[in-house]
Formats: sequence, structure tokens, C-alpha cells
Amino acid sequence: MKRLVISATAAVVAFGAYAAEVAPTEVVYEDGAVATSLSGNAGNPDEGAVIMNKGAGNCIACHQVSALSNLPFQGEIGPPLDGAGDRWSENELRGIVANAKNMFPDTMMPSFYKTEGFIRPGDADTGKAADGGLDPLLTAQQVEDVVAYLLTLEE
Repeated sequence: MKRLVISATAAVVAFGAYAAEVAPTEVVYEDGAVATSLSGNAGNPDEGAVIMNKGAGNCIACHQVSALSNLPFQGEIGPPLDGAGDRWSENELRGIVANAKNMFPDTMMPSFYKTEGFIRPGDADTGKAADGGLDPLLTAQQVEDVVAYLLTLEE
């Protein structure tokens, strides 16, 4: 019996810090902020910096980031992200990246961790409406990575 308790305790210690991934439809927003990690893991700021410039993230297409000045063609549609780590908390940044419309209803920023509630999404370049469900633009871990990177951007 003692061995069972020790084994159970070790399992909780080993795996307890990692919660299950939160599905896009299960994210809880409070005043636009999201209090818990979407992936159950901490974000990696180095991976977040990569997402800022490529793939579905491509944040610099709309935002300027001085720390990424080596990357050309930074956008001017969204606000500069310099100082984002000072302006917003981790929870606020998580909410903004996941679905900015919860905090800023009139924003043009896409919802990066959302799978439903869209108005007639298209099917690539076919000119037709999409069939079936949609995947989020970023995975839960990619959202956490971008948030971790944004937290490094201080004034």
C-alpha cells in the first residue's frame, strides 16, 4: 500500500504541472484575458519569435517589432508591439493572441485560436464556402510561444 501511495504521488508530481490542452471552444475569457495556459505548458520565446515572422502567425505583417528589425516589410495596420510585455499581462496577451475581438471588438486582428463563429469562411482559393470544421490558425502551444515572446518586449 505504501508503494502505491508513493507511486501515485510521484505521478502527480511528474505530470501534475502539465494540464491538458484547452480546446478552442473551451477557452474561458474574462474581460478578454485568459488565465490559464492553453497548452498546459510554458511558452518558448525563441519559438514565438519564429512564429512572429512565418506561417499562420506572421505577426509582423501587421505589426512593427524593433527587436525583429532584421525582418523586412513590417506592417503598420496594427500597433507596434514594442513594450507589449509592459503594457499587458501574460493573461491579457494570451487572450489577445487567441481572440483579440474579446478585448478589442472592432479590431481587424484575426482570431488565432478559434474554430467556430466565423462569417462564411472560404475554402482556400476556390471561391466556395468551407466544408466541415476549421482548425485554429495557431496551435495552443504556438499561442503560448507567441505570448512568451511578447512578454520579452519591454520598454
